[in-house]
Amino acid sequence: MKAVIIMGSARKDGESHRVVNALQQASGWDLIDLNDYQFTYYDYEHKNRDDEFLPMVKRIITEYDTLVFATPVYWYSMSGIMKVFFDRLTDLITIEKDWGRKLRGKNMAGIANSYGNHLGDSFWLPFRMSADYLGMQFLADQHIVVEEEFEFDQSLILDFVKEVQAAEGK
Repeated sequence: MKAVIIMGSARKDGESHRVVNALQQASGWDLIDLNDYQFTYYDYEHKNRDDEFLPMVKRIITEYDTLVFATPVYWYSMSGIMKVFFDRLTDLITIEKDWGRKLRGKNMAGIANSYGNHLGDSFWLPFRMSADYLGMQFLADQHIVVEEEFEFDQSLILDFVKEVQAAEGK
């Protein structure tokens, strides 16, 4: 199965990217950085339908079986750009229903990072419930705690990759 990491962070050179780089090295998965695309928040009138979201998400749906969302923890939640991405999935159940149906049977996983070890299971609720609503399988989640020296436990990355790959094989 082909997997992609969908990175949603406010900066390209922060701790989240260090975590994602380690994840990419351990897995060989492709990377899509949401900062490389111009797309805006969900709009009920679909005035933004010509931005870069729909071409990006159609490419993701076409090329990948497993979507691994990577985000820093911002105020006990996913990053803003990641939230906008999830909100825009609404386009796939309103104006692009045929594409939305193609998410059924695909896989989702999530990896998050923060400085403190204060992340509860409720953080993963939007990911798990979105996967369920879209007919996707939620495979695994992992929280990476970044220490003061910007270090983190690399074994957690390896364990996460193994867990995702094992769940894909089911």
